[in-house]
Formats: sequence, C-alpha cells, structure tokens
Amino acid sequence: MSKRFIVLLGPPGAGKGTQAKMISEKLDIPHISTGDILRESVKKDTPLSREVKQVMEKGELVSDSLLEQIIKERLNERDCDKGFLLDGYPRNLSQSETLKAILSEKNIFDDVVALEISVSDDEIVQRLKNRRSCPNCGMVYNLVSNPPKKDAICDNCGYQLVLRDDDKEETVRQRLLVYHQKTEPVIYFFEKFNKLLKVNGNGTPEKILEEVLEKLN
Repeated sequence: MSKRFIVLLGPPGAGKGTQAKMISEKLDIPHISTGDILRESVKKDTPLSREVKQVMEKGELVSDSLLEQIIKERLNERDCDKGFLLDGYPRNLSQSETLKAILSEKNIFDDVVALEISVSDDEIVQRLKNRRSCPNCGMVYNLVSNPPKKDAICDNCGYQLVLRDDDKEETVRQRLLVYHQKTEPVIYFFEKFNKLLKVNGNGTPEKILEEVLEKLN
C-alpha cells in the first residue's frame, strides 16, 4: 500500500479518537495526537520539552510557535516515513499554513489528504449528553447506544458513572461554537487545495471505517 499522510478533522464528539485508532491500525501508520505528543514531550529532558512543561504547569495554552516545533520534531521521527495520521492539529488557519509549510519542506504536501468526519451539532449534543464516564477506570458508555449492564454503574469496576462537566449540553454547545469559529475554516483551507474527503460520522464505528477506507482508495 502506498504511503498515507492523513489529517483528521471534525467537531468534538464526532468520534475522531475511535476512528483514528482504527485507521492507524488498519493502515499501519502512527496515530499522532497533539494531546499525546504534549504529554510525551514533558517526560523528556530537552530544552523544548522543558519549555512545554513550564507552560503546561502554569495551566496556559501551548503557543502556535511551540506547537510547530513539537509537530515538526514528531513528523521527523522514523515511524512517519511510511505515513501518519495527524489528529488535533491544525486547529486554526494560522496552524494550517504552518503545517502546509512543514509538509511542503518534506515534499509530502501533495500527498496529504484531510479527512473530515461530519456530524451535525444536534447529533453531537445528543451523543455527548448521553455519555457517561467512569472516574475510576476511564471506561466510557453511552446511555442510548452502549449502556452499562447496571444503571449508572461501570461494568468494568463497579464505580458510579458520571456525566463530565464538558459533556453537559451548555458546555457542548459552547465547544461547538468555538469549533465553528476557529477550526471549521481549516476544512475550507484543505478543500481549496482539493485535499478534502468528507465521511458521514453517523453509524457504527465499523461502518464509518468502511467508508473511510473506500474514500482513501
């Protein structure tokens, strides 16, 4: 199979994390999540990682320029030679331009595709307000599509399930508003270069993966 360079896009709650894991395994390419990179970066002892650690310890957001250095460093690792799936970056137009410059420098921008998992706002609100998480083991359930065997009790460890604050309807609507204002323009950025593949994010993860693989071929 040819090399795959994929940028994963879509609103919060669209199922990007689930799809990223499945696509990464199916295509045998690394799943590069910005959240994971930042967590890994602070464990290292380099000038860059110390700078990132300082920012995160203050509870501040990592700047675009710092993020650029981290992304560049990660994409230069050997496992990315055969391709990658980038998840969580870019989040705005400025980062899109930066990523284009990084990938152009590596002579792979022409081969990149942006994969958008498309789900309506109302569907996302329904999904997230029905989501319940286990504060002990981290298992996640959905009261409608994947309920626990016992009401509000984790199947795995027996703890009481909770509705996380960021899954409450008013918070979800606010997150979606920010997404539409800041991140949605990234979709049009890639569309401008004829690099956008849109996939319907409704349905089972397996069905969505099937459509993803069809679109990629």
